[in-house]
Amino acid sequence: MARLSLGRRISTAARWPVGVTLTSWRYMWRTTPMARREVQLEPGAAEPPPLPEDFNLDGVQTHEDGVGTLFHRRYRIRIAEPDCSAADVIADLHDDLDAFAPSELARFLRVSGNGRCAAGDEYVVRMPGPWDGPVRVVDVSDASIRLATLDGHLEAGQIEFRAADDNGELVFTIESWARSSTRLTDFLYDRARMSKEVQVHMWVSFLERVRDRARGRRSGPIDIETRRIG
Repeated sequence: MARLSLGRRISTAARWPVGVTLTSWRYMWRTTPMARREVQLEPGAAEPPPLPEDFNLDGVQTHEDGVGTLFHRRYRIRIAEPDCSAADVIADLHDDLDAFAPSELARFLRVSGNGRCAAGDEYVVRMPGPWDGPVRVVDVSDASIRLATLDGHLEAGQIEFRAADDNGELVFTIESWARSSTRLTDFLYDRARMSKEVQVHMWVSFLERVRDRARGRRSGPIDIETRRIG
């Protein structure tokens, strides 16, 4: 697995204090309407999509490698009167996976692959804190991009970004299937709920950037559903 160079790690680490401050400030003052719900489901009620047979499993953290509860999460925004199509938004992500990432919260830094995003490419998600979030691209299409977590990531599982056109509106969804990668991470996310709120703030910020790109208006609140499996 590829990793960031020492220089890039030092430069991103230097931004941690600013990133943490901005994250805390914007979280406290966020006014975005959100419809949040959490449901409990039986084991096996929702499984991640299967990985392709030819996918490189070296260093991959599947949900079976994690600890604690399996979380199936979905963040969704509907955008009315967009001036672009769902395919245009996904094409932007193909060109630059960092296109809609809120830079003070997370950055998608490419460490392998060239040109447009393709299956097998690797990225490191840098967040305001002393950790990396390495991922590998599982699949790309005109409608979606799916990633799998690698060793060292805070979670073990998969995440997908997809867009669709629906009755004149653009619908963008972030959907994940993951367990925490360690017991400490599980405590911070599921018990203390600190990581959970940071995660919600990050993906809502991502969705708002998609809305800005589409130059439309949000249709209803951002919908956030968390399914606890097992």
